[in-house]
Amino acid sequence: MRSALELFTTQGYERTTVDEIAEAVEVSQRTFFRYFASKEEVAFALQDAAESYFLTALNERPADEAPLTALRNAVMFVWDSIDRAIGETVPPELYLRMYRTIESTPALLAVHLRRSTEMEERLAQEVARREGLDIEADPRPRVLVAAFGGVMRLTGQLWGAGEDVSIEALRAVTVSYLDRIGPALAGDWRPHGP
Repeated sequence: MRSALELFTTQGYERTTVDEIAEAVEVSQRTFFRYFASKEEVAFALQDAAESYFLTALNERPADEAPLTALRNAVMFVWDSIDRAIGETVPPELYLRMYRTIESTPALLAVHLRRSTEMEERLAQEVARREGLDIEADPRPRVLVAAFGGVMRLTGQLWGAGEDVSIEALRAVTVSYLDRIGPALAGDWRPHGP
């Protein structure tokens, strides 16, 4: 997988062929397809691992944490320990480069947005479970997760367009925006005074 991600991030996803990936790891194309259904699956393998790690982190948050606090703390835990989720497969730096590649490749971005929508539904289900709510009767888990997901997409875009591609920079922009969800939704936005 590492070789494929290096190729995607250096020469571009669309210009990288399955044959080039197979050649880089010295296997046949047939062997490649035993492990991955497509090069798209390879491109998102690390995101799959990170998402599973995040869902586990959310599931393990204390039951008395408010939903937004649990989501925030889970994502901070993931950014602080991402090497546990992917470090044995690739260095976190390559994961971050691949994230930028996904964000800048139209075909991958479309898949990423679809996957984000699916992930938000899983998160909403988990928030509802944690809070003892019927998600079909109470819209709050989906509304909260939609706001959270929107912030995560926005921070990923801002980070991806920036100069500092470190995990620390991604964490900092994520914290800054996540900490504004509550006040932004509940606060008075109208200017006051003369």
